[in-house]
Amino acid sequence: MAVLAALEPSPFPVISLYLSLAPNQNGREAYGPFVKKVFGERAKALPETSPERESFDADVKRIQDYLGNEANTSGQALAIFACSGSDLFEAIPLDQPVADHWLFIGSVPHLYPLARFVENHPRYAAVMVDTNKARIFVFGVGSAEREETIVGEKTRRTSKGGWSQARYQRRAENFHTLHIKEVVDTLDTIVRDEGIAHIVVSGADVAMPILREQLPKHLADKVVEIGAHEDGESGSFVARTLEALREKDAETDVEKVQELMDAWQSGGLGVAGPEATLSAFQLGQVDELIITASPDLLKTVQKLPDDAAPGTVQVDSSAPQAAGEKQMQLADELVTRAQQTSAKIRFIEDASLLADIGGVGALLRFRI
Repeated sequence: MAVLAALEPSPFPVISLYLSLAPNQNGREAYGPFVKKVFGERAKALPETSPERESFDADVKRIQDYLGNEANTSGQALAIFACSGSDLFEAIPLDQPVADHWLFIGSVPHLYPLARFVENHPRYAAVMVDTNKARIFVFGVGSAEREETIVGEKTRRTSKGGWSQARYQRRAENFHTLHIKEVVDTLDTIVRDEGIAHIVVSGADVAMPILREQLPKHLADKVVEIGAHEDGESGSFVARTLEALREKDAETDVEKVQELMDAWQSGGLGVAGPEATLSAFQLGQVDELIITASPDLLKTVQKLPDDAAPGTVQVDSSAPQAAGEKQMQLADELVTRAQQTSAKIRFIEDASLLADIGGVGALLRFRI
């Protein structure tokens, strides 16, 4: 996404196409009619013999050829960015569904939906653990990128000629602790090497107290716990872990917005509102962009910065309600500037939390 954000504005139309690949009620693809309709309508708005129309027509053909290959449409969703006149074609398969089809045409790639998708499906570690076995996954955009299995020594009690109950119990607890320590060491290495910010843990009742005791604070602070999960149910495990992260994210949204309000109202490291946030980006101050997840609720500005991407963003969607072109352009300008300056992005799902400040604000790296 950073590469797309770094592209210079093009004089040719840049297509940003987001498609749900979920089949309709008859089991057939459902994006074809949308693509045919919106491309046909947009083509009519460009003079037939213009360089812009030539670039657009070449993009449409390449996109249709790409969509005609079943191997390219076997996932859940797809994002395509194309501009023949600027030598751009980037197709990004998405392993989790999107609700609607979207077409954006402007002078730069429209990255707001992709940025929101990435935040909703972060890279994270998920752990299934009991007292003698653990599986550690690294999920990225909803799919498994890595898996580690750790097997400890099983402890069995004999019915005769064995240890006393107390001695057996101590030996079993020692094995369990050693196993959990190995799990924590492996997890610590993965989190450090992969730059993981979130850990979801599903553990057996006996294992969880030992795990909590062994986790160092820097790992414990990243943990979200869910109930025990039966090994082998990996499909539903992904869904459960994502839901747990979203619930945690919703809880911390309130805290994040309060942090922003405190920083802004104290005249410290915070700004509120679209104009102030854009100005902070121009000065290189923004550490974290905090923006509504509903761009139709953004307060538009009288004028974007002089170095903003030129022209409006033309929007077509299968969504019943879509944001206006000015709101989409503002949303994309903010997200693109965050990508260009390595600022973090936090989308706030509860629209009411940012309503009083126009839907956006930022925490700053420094004050001037």
